Amino acid sequence: MNSLFTRIALKTYRAIGLAAYPFMGPFLRIRASRGKEDRKRRYERYGYPSADKPAGPMIWFHAASVGESMAILPLIEHVNGLGINTIITTGTVTSAQIVRKRLPPSSYHQYVPLDLKPALERFLDHWKPDAAIFTESEIWPMTLLELANRKVPRILVNARMSDRSYKRWKSASGLAESLFDTFSHVIAQSQLDGDRFSDLGARPVDISGNLKVDTGGLPFDDMELKRIAQRIGSRPCWVAASTHEGEEEAIGKIHLFLKKKIPDLLTIIVPRHPDRAPGLVALLRENGLTVAQRSQNETLIPTSDIYMGDTMGEMGLYLRLAQVAFVGKSLKAQGGQNPLEPAMTGTPIISGQSVQNFREAYASLLEAGAVRLVADEKMLAANLEFLLKNPAERAKMAANAQITLDEMRGALDKTIHILDSYFFPLTIKRDLESLNNGTG
Repeated sequence: MNSLFTRIALKTYRAIGLAAYPFMGPFLRIRASRGKEDRKRRYERYGYPSADKPAGPMIWFHAASVGESMAILPLIEHVNGLGINTIITTGTVTSAQIVRKRLPPSSYHQYVPLDLKPALERFLDHWKPDAAIFTESEIWPMTLLELANRKVPRILVNARMSDRSYKRWKSASGLAESLFDTFSHVIAQSQLDGDRFSDLGARPVDISGNLKVDTGGLPFDDMELKRIAQRIGSRPCWVAASTHEGEEEAIGKIHLFLKKKIPDLLTIIVPRHPDRAPGLVALLRENGLTVAQRSQNETLIPTSDIYMGDTMGEMGLYLRLAQVAFVGKSLKAQGGQNPLEPAMTGTPIISGQSVQNFREAYASLLEAGAVRLVADEKMLAANLEFLLKNPAERAKMAANAQITLDEMRGALDKTIHILDSYFFPLTIKRDLESLNNGTG
């Protein structure tokens, strides 16, 4: 029964994709009008190549956004160091802009093709990858099946599985097993993540830790940091990062409350979804707050209450401007966001208690005294006031976070050790091709 259901589900998915393919143009144009697609490179989403394929083996890396892209750049550098070409695909405009600046010379960037058979075939026919490496939770049915048909190894690195995703996949266990079983290898962030992937049918599964701990932190523009920091001056400043619906309004109220005790306070709000910013700005202004919106180039002035950080790819900038960071999706929403990013910038962390999507990282930071968890707005305000007025406590939390990060490092070496079993045969293939072509 499960097998029949799975076959029907996958055939239906493929059929819907083929039917939808001719109509993807308007969809991508709408996304481009909203800044979510690169107008000049939309053709790449259909699998059309952005460059000629070089001679020799090729590894395909895919990362959804900025954080995942930064995490796998050291893997790409390692592969290029072995003399193997690489292509990285990403799904967002911001990640494309950042990645292209940091790629080694023998690596290419392209936007990820749509998970539709015509686009995938076009992409794979051109680049002919010898292995495909995906990050975290990037699981695209048609992509995995097409790679499996071509007998291309498929590896998921820095893999994680949220409570919500696990529950959803378990409700369709036959479909999950048919997809997760196609992975040649899964390298998970934690034991819990590994157990979940194994339970859903992935084999083999290894544990590496979190690759993001081994990166240098989120990128930022040093000139912009200096310019904005000069405008902020000596004002106490905190950032509410990756906020979700309901949290921004609460943060506005907290700012008004704290302003009575800290008159020159500045609050930076960085919504997880920047397209919500216009409505948030209007709401905050209705509540009597003075807002400067970064995407509109509005100047931050001494009387600004809120700096709305509604730009993509600048979290590294916002975290470095603040003395304390509240990590969102944890107070009014469920699941939490990654606390390692503020930890790596040395910014003391406060979070709500709903952090199950990152429980391993929070548990380590909490045990070390590097994070404070709060139950409600009142507790958040009290902890913010305390930390903003106590630089010694902030320094202690930052130092504790650094110790924790040092203890968590090592995921990159573990991941490379596993992946080299896929990479080294390709160096032999490259050398044989060079000899046959008379260039060795």
